[in-house]
Amino acid sequence: MSLFTRVAGGRLAAWLTVVAAIVLGVAVFGLPKPGNPAPVSSTGLSVQWQSTQAERLREQLPSSDVQPALVVAGRVDGGPLTPADRDALTARSRQLSRFAAGGRVAPPQLSPDGKVALIAVPLSTAGGQQQVADTVDQVRTALDGTAAGLTVQVTGGPAFTADLTKVFEGADTTLLLVTAGVVALLLLITYRSPFLWIVPLLVVAATEQLTLRAIDTIVPAVGINLQEGAVTGIASVLVFGAATDYALLLIARYREELRREPDRFAAMRAALRRTAEPILASGSTVVLGVLTLLLSEQENNRALAVACATGVVFAMLSALLVLPAALVLLGRGLFWPFVPHAGSEAREGRLWGRLGAGVVRRPVAVAVLSTLLLGGLALGGLGIRTGLSETEQFRVEPEAVAGAQTLAKAFPAGTTQPVAVLTNPAAVDAVTRAATAVAGVASARPGSAGAAVAQVDVVLEAEPGTAASDRAVEALRAAVAAVPASAPPAVDGASAPRGAVVGGSVAATYDEAEANGRDLRLILPIILLLVAVVLVLLLRGLLAPLLLVLTVIASFFASLGAAWLLFDHVLGFPALDSGVILLAFVFLVALGVDYNIFLVTRAREDARRTGTRDGMLSALRVTGGVITSAGVLLAAVFAVLGVLPLILLTQIGVIVCIGVLLDTLLVRTVLVPALAFLLADRFWWPNRVRSEAVEPEPAPRELATSSRD
Repeated sequence: MSLFTRVAGGRLAAWLTVVAAIVLGVAVFGLPKPGNPAPVSSTGLSVQWQSTQAERLREQLPSSDVQPALVVAGRVDGGPLTPADRDALTARSRQLSRFAAGGRVAPPQLSPDGKVALIAVPLSTAGGQQQVADTVDQVRTALDGTAAGLTVQVTGGPAFTADLTKVFEGADTTLLLVTAGVVALLLLITYRSPFLWIVPLLVVAATEQLTLRAIDTIVPAVGINLQEGAVTGIASVLVFGAATDYALLLIARYREELRREPDRFAAMRAALRRTAEPILASGSTVVLGVLTLLLSEQENNRALAVACATGVVFAMLSALLVLPAALVLLGRGLFWPFVPHAGSEAREGRLWGRLGAGVVRRPVAVAVLSTLLLGGLALGGLGIRTGLSETEQFRVEPEAVAGAQTLAKAFPAGTTQPVAVLTNPAAVDAVTRAATAVAGVASARPGSAGAAVAQVDVVLEAEPGTAASDRAVEALRAAVAAVPASAPPAVDGASAPRGAVVGGSVAATYDEAEANGRDLRLILPIILLLVAVVLVLLLRGLLAPLLLVLTVIASFFASLGAAWLLFDHVLGFPALDSGVILLAFVFLVALGVDYNIFLVTRAREDARRTGTRDGMLSALRVTGGVITSAGVLLAAVFAVLGVLPLILLTQIGVIVCIGVLLDTLLVRTVLVPALAFLLADRFWWPNRVRSEAVEPEPAPRELATSSRD
């Protein structure tokens, strides 16, 4: 820990640390931004997945970079389209030809009841997502005022791309402002000082901005495609929460040491000696936890792993190097009006001391009731549903969703996103017949064809992303795989297909859900093992780490159950996004164990002198306020993800928010202390804490001058 304590070696060392941090920040912002490597696929899935194989095979077709935007028109009064309406739409379809790839748009197609017209505008996707979004905006502008009494909406794949892009326009700024506001308010309430909150807020905000700039370089440099939006949003929130938590822990211990030591530099050195280990253990747990996402089948999760690990490393360094230097340079007056002087009485911890005394009197009852409460909340997750359809991804309904809903009432729901079946040209007729015979398929017809690959366009009856759509994709894959001699050429990196392969966005959504299931089965046990190993090394025992891991698991299931009750009965969400459970588990396990680390490491330190019972009471008293403040702050910061109108981020934010509050206010406050009181010194088994050497506390000393304060 000598590296960190040197920061508080004196005024010169502190200034050198601040200057070095500024130089490092400038260097990071000056790093080149490498171009993103070519994405594995539009979904980020590897070539072992059939949707990715189909995407690669489509590149061999003449129309590989063309996707239709669907213009849906109907009367405001819901009645049939009049001849004048049809004429106006036909004229407008000709005007839309200037946006179309190939310069031609087919005449409107009427629904069987004559109430809805459909115009397919083939758009080039070669220019990337932003160009597609710009073209869709131009198409929507061109459709304004088509005819009186008509509602005209643009949907389909390009429109969903455009609306998703709009979701994240200005998202970084909004997220930064709201998060900074929440952190500033909670720090002001915590410290009750008009000045102290400013220092950690500035350090944390600078750390967050440094992280976002660093991941622009680091993620592409390790060969992962970085799609900004959800990845940067989650990384930003995590850095704000983790860095502020570490700052709260350090400042609380620094204030405690200032009451023992008249020299603020010596007080900071003592604070760093005592907090560096739990902060490093906590941060390492989070880093190891998020890095398990590198094992994910999805590229976005792998990008999130690198981004979040980078952010937490910066958060630890800022809390242990930059923040201490800033605090000692600004002196004790920063704590005004509650300035801690050597020998002054601590004001904190009285409430938590009384709570600990209550728990120690009835540890069995407290442990049983806490466990029953967690179990009851976990029961709320019974009947949980996963998988959102294409139109259910947004909290605020964009035009693409409204258009898809209108289209689904008049045409087969799968019209917005046809399934692409890739086969060899000689087997097109056989594959078309096999696809048509599948239950849940509305239509199948030959599409674009090349020299070695041909496409069959299949429209499903069910809305994309639903259970019925998934069943249809499964059945379709089985049917076309059985067609003799239908296999297209093998894709590099993938085993040769048995028959025709089924792709498109609908099949890709199905594959993503399957990939999330594989990730859960692989990553969940690995992250639990890593957390257990960190705890064993930190606490030098076996029983306490096992109990802490079990409490974190119980807290996760309780938070998932409580969140599902909220989503299902209050917010009206139809289901959980298929990727939510994995990400929520990773963040909750990694972050939730932090508060146990902060509490138990302090209890172990005090237990070496006084025994487990008094050591846990002391730890609960001195850490109760800071850990509660840290937990409430982290929960509030993750809840800020709800400002973005994407259900995935809202659900992650709510689940983590509830889980962190449970860890802070229930698990760490009463359940873990109750277990420690029940087991006494056996809590640390097989270690015996009282047999360890005790590092003496530095004796207070008077200074010749007061210049250092």
